[in-house]
Formats: sequence, C-alpha cells, structure tokens
Amino acid sequence: MPNTLIQLLIFMYRYILVTGANGQLGSEIRDLSPLYPDYQFIFTDIEELDITDHNTVEKFIEKNKINVIINCAAFTAVDKAETEIEISDKINHLAVKNFAKIVREKEIKLIHISTDYIFDGNSYKPYTEKDTPNPQSIYGKTKLDGEKAMLKINPKNSIIIRTSWLYSSYGNNFVKTMLRLGKEKEELGVVFDQIGTPTYAGDLAKTILEILPNIKNDTVEVLHYSNEGVCSWYDFAKTIFELENIPIRVNALESFEFPLPAKRPFYSILNKSKLKNKYQIEIPYWKDSLKICLRKLEIIKY
Repeated sequence: MPNTLIQLLIFMYRYILVTGANGQLGSEIRDLSPLYPDYQFIFTDIEELDITDHNTVEKFIEKNKINVIINCAAFTAVDKAETEIEISDKINHLAVKNFAKIVREKEIKLIHISTDYIFDGNSYKPYTEKDTPNPQSIYGKTKLDGEKAMLKINPKNSIIIRTSWLYSSYGNNFVKTMLRLGKEKEELGVVFDQIGTPTYAGDLAKTILEILPNIKNDTVEVLHYSNEGVCSWYDFAKTIFELENIPIRVNALESFEFPLPAKRPFYSILNKSKLKNKYQIEIPYWKDSLKICLRKLEIIKY
C-alpha cells in the first residue's frame, strides 16, 4: 500500500474514543497507544462519560471530533446481572444502540466488543459468526440485544468482535484471582467441564488497532477473536500455578458442585477463521500469551 494512502487512512481514523478505558481491554489499548503516535486517543470511563446518555455522548463526540469509537464498556458482572437487569440492559444494550445511531448519523466508525455468552454452550464444534445465538443468562441476553440493535441500525464501516474468557494484567479476572488464592490456600477446586479459550486482552487490543485502518464494510460485520488453543478452567488454573511455581493442590469439580446465579456455557470455543483470513492476522497460542501477562504482572507489582 502506498505511503500516501496509509497516511490518508491514518488521518481519517485519527481521533479515537475508547470507552470502558479502566477495564481490562481499555487498559491494554492505553498501554499500546504510544506505539500509534498518529492516532489521538481519548480514554473515558463512567466518571468522564455516561455512555447511556445519548445527548451527552453526541456532544462529546462532536466536541472532540471523534471519528472512531472502540466500545470496551460493558456490565460484565455476570452473576450480578441476574438481579441488576436494568443497569445491565442500559450498558450492554441501550448504550450500544445509542452509539450505533450516532455513528450512522455522523458516518464514523464503531468497534463494539461482545461475548461468547450469547451462545448456549451446547455445541460440539467451534462457533462461527453464522451460528444461532441462544443466551442462557441476563448478561448474555443484554449483550445479544446490543448486537441486534447495532445490526438493525447498521452503521457502515463498523464491526462487532465477540471474544471469550478475557483476562489481563488489569481489572478483575480469573488469572489474578487464581494468583491471589494460590497464596492464600493449600487446596482449591476448579470446574473441569466448561471448555473454552483464554484470551489475553493485550492480544485483542493489538488486533483491534492493527485492523482499524482496513475496516471497510457496507453492513455491520460480526467477527470472533480469542487466542488459539483449547482448555478447561481447571487446565487454565493448573497452568497458572505451574508457570508461577505455586505449590497448591487443584481439584477438578463439575459445574453442579460450584453453583452460581448465572448459567455458564459448557462450550465456548470460537472459530476465528473469518477474522484471520480477512485481515491476515496471526493469533498467539493461549499459553504463550499467559506467560506474557504473568511477566507483565510481575513488572507492575514492582
């Protein structure tokens, strides 16, 4: 691609709003932002911008000349969502609807992050973007409603990226919980009958920023992203402890032995072929990315 065209694309997508900036994915995008000096990032969280208020968001976008929105904001407290339905719907559904309307009107770009929880987990092969959603939790339902609203409004040059088992050196996640429990306990039970792929938010953040200039579509496109490979939560926990040399006994539990308010999908493997083929993206193996995250956590600690 000629340099002049690359520069034009960068200029077109220069002012980038990242919502949910204090979360896992938003924080990883912030860490990567110095590597993209031609982009002007504006990072917001609930304190800076109420994404559920249409007028406030519209004025913010106009004032800051935003031409790309990366929506990392979500109500991700899966179990709390079972009772806090209204707030879950406002953030996961209605806010996305607001963004889609504004993006279509102003002819800018929206990258929205969704989840494997829109599926019921009863599959036997990796879910493609064409598979029929059937969420089993309020969290999954509200995320799917957000997708549906965006697809109906259909802003050009916008995409939905579904991901799974997200973790990071930031925020609350499985990796950090296991590291904490590994220091507190001598024995721990982890479910072995839920299968998926851990996804390092740093890898997803890098992918988003790399494909950004090349996103061009007349209708909203749905894509899947996770790291490569497959494991259970039990395998994931064992690997964390082994890599960190934490001497803890891990017992394999069935899901019914660890009941939670929200139902989890038993099978959450996503087929990433569409994204890989379209954007020529190489996706790291989950264990390799876990090692990178653990090293980053050590650096942050000190």
